[in-house]
Amino acid sequence: MIVLGFDTATSATAVALREADGRTAELRDDPAAGAHPGHATRLLEMAHELLAGAGIGWGAVDRIAVGVGPGTFTGLRVGVATARGLAQSLSAELVGVSSLRALALAAEARGAAGADAVIAVIDARRGEAFAAAYAPGEDGLPRELAAPRALAPALLAGVLADAEQLAGGRRRWLALGDGAVRFREQLEAAGAHLPPDSALVHMVSAAAICELGAHAAAATLGELVPDYRRRPDAELALAGGGENA
Repeated sequence: MIVLGFDTATSATAVALREADGRTAELRDDPAAGAHPGHATRLLEMAHELLAGAGIGWGAVDRIAVGVGPGTFTGLRVGVATARGLAQSLSAELVGVSSLRALALAAEARGAAGADAVIAVIDARRGEAFAAAYAPGEDGLPRELAAPRALAPALLAGVLADAEQLAGGRRRWLALGDGAVRFREQLEAAGAHLPPDSALVHMVSAAAICELGAHAAAATLGELVPDYRRRPDAELALAGGGENA
C-alpha cells in the first residue's frame, strides 16, 4: 500500500510518502518563530516533490492519511480539507490519525529510551495544552492510556495520574511535543523526563502519520473531521470569552 500522509496540527507542515515496501521519505516546513505557517502554500508542493522523487504518480497513491489534531484551528482545517480533496480526486482511501498518537509513535521510532509511557503535548495557545498519554501496544503501536484533552498546564500532572491509575501502576514518563517544551516546568515537576528543546521527537512526524494510517480503518469523507477539543476562537469571541490564540 502506498500512503501519502501529512500533519498540519502545529505551525509546521510535515509530509511523508510510505511506499509499498515500507520505505518512507519525509519533508518538513518549520517556519521561524513568529512567521506565518505554510500549510496552505507548501503542503501540496512538498507532496509533489516526494512523489516525483520516488517516481510515483499521484494516481498510484492508495491511501491519504492526515493528522486530525488536536491542534491549531486553521492548520487542521487546511489539512483535513486537503486530505478530503485528494482522496476524492484520486479515488484513494482516506484515514484520520491523532497527531498526539503520532508524537508517541515517533518517540519509539527515533529511539527515545528510558521510559515506558509517553505524554504527548501540543501547545494549544491561550495558555493551554492538548495532551494525551500512551504506552507501547502489543501490535507495536501506541496504546492510549489517557484520552486527548485541552487543559491548563497546571493540570498536566493529572493526566499522568489518571493514566497510571488506569494502567495499574507507576510509569517512567517521557514528555514530547511543542507543548511539552513550553510547559517543561510543570511536566518535570510531575516526574516526566523531557529531551532537549531542539530534539526531533518534539515534532509531529508525517512518517508516523503514514505508519498509523496504514494500520487504521478507512473513513468516509463525512466521517473525517478535525479534532479541535475546544470551541474555535471566533465562537468564543462572539460569546464574549477568552483571549485570542
